[in-house]
Amino acid sequence: MDLTALSSLSRDQLRYEVRRVAEELCQRSPNLLNQQERDRLVSEVLDETFGLGPLEPLMKDPTVSDILINGPHTVYVERDGKLELTDVSFHDAAHLLHIVQRVVGQAGRRVDETSPMVDSRLPDGGRINAIIPPLALDGALVSIRRFGTKAIRAADLIANKTAPPEVIDFLAACVRARLNIIVSGGTGSGKTTLLNVLSAFIPEDERVITIEDAAELRLQQPHVGRLETRPENVEGVGKILTRDLVRNALRMRPDRIVVGECRGPEALDMLQAMNTGHEGSLTTVHANDTRESLGRLEVMVGMAGFDLPLWVIRRQISSAIHLVIQVSRLMGGSRKIMRVSEVTGVEGENYAMQDLFVFKQTGLDEDRRAQGCFHATGLRPNCMERLESLGEALSMDLFRKRILQPGSRPL
Repeated sequence: MDLTALSSLSRDQLRYEVRRVAEELCQRSPNLLNQQERDRLVSEVLDETFGLGPLEPLMKDPTVSDILINGPHTVYVERDGKLELTDVSFHDAAHLLHIVQRVVGQAGRRVDETSPMVDSRLPDGGRINAIIPPLALDGALVSIRRFGTKAIRAADLIANKTAPPEVIDFLAACVRARLNIIVSGGTGSGKTTLLNVLSAFIPEDERVITIEDAAELRLQQPHVGRLETRPENVEGVGKILTRDLVRNALRMRPDRIVVGECRGPEALDMLQAMNTGHEGSLTTVHANDTRESLGRLEVMVGMAGFDLPLWVIRRQISSAIHLVIQVSRLMGGSRKIMRVSEVTGVEGENYAMQDLFVFKQTGLDEDRRAQGCFHATGLRPNCMERLESLGEALSMDLFRKRILQPGSRPL
């Protein structure tokens, strides 16, 4: 191999050259390895050189949704909502650190003793979070969230019993009618997945700007601008926060702004955008309940540095947010839309909200998977007039009080 020519080769050409050299070396001692062993050795060389080393088989496994690494010799995966220990391991702590550094380096991030925590995206759209010694006492702790190559659609949520079709129909109409929506839930509950599904209902003739810490959203519309935050560099400068990007997005003539997750003072800018003509915006919040998510927004607005009275903050939130959707990961790994709540205003010191759809857990099956039913509460949404004025004619039977069966359609 001509080493001087390597710098001019593309990644695919370089892979081809490495494979060719590895196969030539194997052929020089044909009696040492059979063909199956040679193929495996060549694959391991390519994985170590260009990929995630021993993790590559897991990354190619479509049944794996999460990979959790506790030091070089302990690797767990999540399949169908359940964690299981694998036989995958790294040579040592240095080998694991080398793989992590290579991966995050591809996204322009770094992880070392001076910056021992990193959150980054993978080339395939997944996400990696790593924390290394000395903060991680027993070796690097790495979490990899994988996203399938096939975008999840609304039909998939119905098929997976994440939500019944009545709920999806209502949410689709709300997105098309430009209601501002928050998706609330805990870690791994499916917030980003639902946000992707909801974003698919945005009309294709609208300009959408997405803002994320690590790009995960996969909008299919033709007019999408994707923005991603940036950490500080080695000199401690150059950091770009979500709030900076939200402010800049407002100058980019967006029809809608989709923020992957509100975590801090950017919540104030997001609310102001929703209240000043950028309706139809979407975001997610870490919270355990729809009402609690509004309280979380209050805290985040307070982080913006303005001494605003609480009643002013609540007025801003109640006028900006139309719907809050709560998602949860239940026992056994299934994910459900637990509650769809409409924000109708402020009454005294509390938010006025009404639940339109709820999931009520009734127990566990023989495999200890959560069981339950979706319910329509029978309440008429206050936003119905707006939906009808914008051409979203929904039957009132959609909201009739009853148990919603998976796969059913309103009569």
